[in-house]
Amino acid sequence: MKHVIIGTAGHVDHGKTLLVKALTGIDTDRLQEEKKRGITIELGFAHLDWEDGTQAGIVDVPGHEKFIKNMLAGAGGIDLAMLVVAADEGFMPQTVEHLGILSLLGIREGLVVITKTDMVDPEWVEMIREDVKEQVKGTFLENKPIMGVSAYTGEGIPELREHLRQLVQKTEEKSLRTPFRLPVDRVFSVEGFGTVVTGTLIEGCMNEDEMAELVPSGLTAKIRNLQVHGKDVTTAYAGQRVAVNLAGLKKSDIQRGDAVAKPGTVHTGLMLDVRLQNLKGSQRVILNNSQVHFYHGSSVLLAKVVLLDRDKLEPGDSCYAQVRFTDPIAAKSGDRFVIRFYSPLETIGGGVVLEDNPYKHKRGDQKVLEALKIKESGSGDQKVVQAVAEEGITLPDGKKLAARLAMEEEVLQQELERLLSRGRLLEILPGRYLADSVLDKQWDNCKKLLEEYHGKNPLHFGMRLAELRQKLFPKTDLPVADGILRKLQQEGKIKRVADRYALQDFEVKFTKRQNALKDKLLKIYRDAGLESPATDELWPMFQPKEKDECKQVLESLVTGGQLVMLSPQIVVYKDVYASLLGKLRDWFAGHETITLAEYRDEMNTSRKYALAALEFFDRNHITKKDGDLRKPGAEF
Repeated sequence: MKHVIIGTAGHVDHGKTLLVKALTGIDTDRLQEEKKRGITIELGFAHLDWEDGTQAGIVDVPGHEKFIKNMLAGAGGIDLAMLVVAADEGFMPQTVEHLGILSLLGIREGLVVITKTDMVDPEWVEMIREDVKEQVKGTFLENKPIMGVSAYTGEGIPELREHLRQLVQKTEEKSLRTPFRLPVDRVFSVEGFGTVVTGTLIEGCMNEDEMAELVPSGLTAKIRNLQVHGKDVTTAYAGQRVAVNLAGLKKSDIQRGDAVAKPGTVHTGLMLDVRLQNLKGSQRVILNNSQVHFYHGSSVLLAKVVLLDRDKLEPGDSCYAQVRFTDPIAAKSGDRFVIRFYSPLETIGGGVVLEDNPYKHKRGDQKVLEALKIKESGSGDQKVVQAVAEEGITLPDGKKLAARLAMEEEVLQQELERLLSRGRLLEILPGRYLADSVLDKQWDNCKKLLEEYHGKNPLHFGMRLAELRQKLFPKTDLPVADGILRKLQQEGKIKRVADRYALQDFEVKFTKRQNALKDKLLKIYRDAGLESPATDELWPMFQPKEKDECKQVLESLVTGGQLVMLSPQIVVYKDVYASLLGKLRDWFAGHETITLAEYRDEMNTSRKYALAALEFFDRNHITKKDGDLRKPGAEF
């Protein structure tokens, strides 16, 4: 499932919040002051769901000039934009500024929505439409759709919803392969839970019980709980709005502008090397050593801009620059930023971070300029990525790569860490690497295999792990195969159900009659406990005409882990199996081996059921048979 954020942008009182409410049914004005004044001060959040399962988050960002800081905080996580223009007013100063900010932040998809069409004549709407076309020329919104709507009458809302659905399906997602990072835009306390932060997860996957680092402070905390759209989740994905409950941190430890990141993956420093762009419509010339307000994620810092190859940067031009800060900034290469003039506050430019841990440079140094050119093009990374890609799924380590590339291991390790932070390489096993292009190829193969399997076996919850391994990774070491499957699972592409894998969005769909059979089967096995009826004894409990369908449902429940088939004749309820395994683990906590008789007595059952359980454990490598004894196996 895709995880996409839609952002509104536009002048104050142009109807952004009412538009979001008309699309989603959610009022994003949550503060009393917002209700009173009728404008959005803080970021508002909603979610848009379509009948085909497509979902998107919506960030309703403020339009008033005084709240531009909040607008910038929200814009950092946007994948596609709705630029809102009121039919009764047209393009206004903040509309132009918001459009410039969206362009600087690298947003490439979106549309223009003309609101309040009920307040003017159709001819006036067409005049506004033509003006909009002129205003967006040369921007990412040139030639993009311009749709007219009324949030009051509902006119145009269904058409806009459908167009947004199509855009969401086409939108490229944020990287799930980079270490997780979430810029904090709100901090608050919840009684009984402690400190909670919210933000848009801009990259990676964040898991419950995982450790996180607060940057730039360096404080660490455990992720106690995650919520997306108000629902508890165990994993949050890039592109989702997330609430994170951080254990052990006080509200005073965190401030808006901090970021929650995977420990050790975000550099904190006082300088950044950047490609700086002066907006074409800017009224300012950026001079060397200019003081600016630097907006990055949800943080705002004072900085000095050192132009590396000129004395001034004219509107519409760009150059290499070094930005120097008075307070630490936590950033990564590839991050986007916006700068505003020191006084008066107005947006003048922005750009992209090329180096997040630079030395202090002298202006005009050709070696520095050439190095930045290489970093901007990415050509310096290619030889390392290519070397890893050529190794396929063998997962080479640093020593092997250093020898192949004739590089010092220490120098190579720095390159590897940088490529890991960008998602170009992945550390599938400790110290062993896979190229992102190779993982993409494995995913294509895996997706095809599972689609074919689901088509042939619609009542199975997935393909057996052993079968998937054998078909996808023949002659590959198990740890490597499992590591790659685990990575695809972390990215939300596949899911594990018992001992099987399925595509993430696959669901078994029972008919009404099959649901009734399912409920009856589960009740029989739940009530029977360990000494359940043999499968041959089961069929007389159902109508003859139900036998074939009952067998299919039984097999489906086994593939889904609700029932466990110890042998072709012995099937038990999942809680019974958990008890069988629990007793075994308890025994091995105080003993090195176990016999059939000892396990039979421990379970207080007959030899038949104890033997079926132990043989099941043997087949699944939970135990290992050695004569009449059994020891813990590889999967114990």
